[in-house]
Amino acid sequence: MINIPNSLTLFRLLLVPIFIVLFYIPIEGAYMWAAAVFTFAAATDWLDGFLARTLKQSTPFGAFLDPVADKVMVAAALIIVVEDYSSPLVTLPAMIMISREIVISALREWMAEIGQRAQVAVSWIGKWKTTIQMVALIALIWQHNLYMIWSGYILLYIAMGLTLYSAYDYLKAAWGDLTDSA
Repeated sequence: MINIPNSLTLFRLLLVPIFIVLFYIPIEGAYMWAAAVFTFAAATDWLDGFLARTLKQSTPFGAFLDPVADKVMVAAALIIVVEDYSSPLVTLPAMIMISREIVISALREWMAEIGQRAQVAVSWIGKWKTTIQMVALIALIWQHNLYMIWSGYILLYIAMGLTLYSAYDYLKAAWGDLTDSA
């Protein structure tokens, strides 16, 4: 159960409170350090998956924990930027993204219960959504300059569009099972 990929995933979870503390600590460069920790955590997301496949160390525990760590990390970052920016420009996409994660997680759980989990497996659109979402959050956390902030807004809205599209895609794949009256 404990191998390099799973250790990286657990480490990513441990980085969440560090990222939060760094964001709020009243020192110069705090946003930069928070963004750096968030970036490192995002990189471990890619690395743990790569290592699990390459080293053939995929485990049921890792398959469970990896998406949990991702969702905790992204939800924490979304909540922080919503609070910090205090703007509907950030709140709306954050609400949609967090809502989508809850809906799709519930859908995957239900589909697994009826033996149809493969119909709602992670798709390439979900991977692109996550990547763009992470880059948007890094920009919005760091807040280095106006260009970075506006780039973060634009990427956040692109991620929101991919979020809605992927939710539609997953729901479409499961629709037959959801509406089956038997």
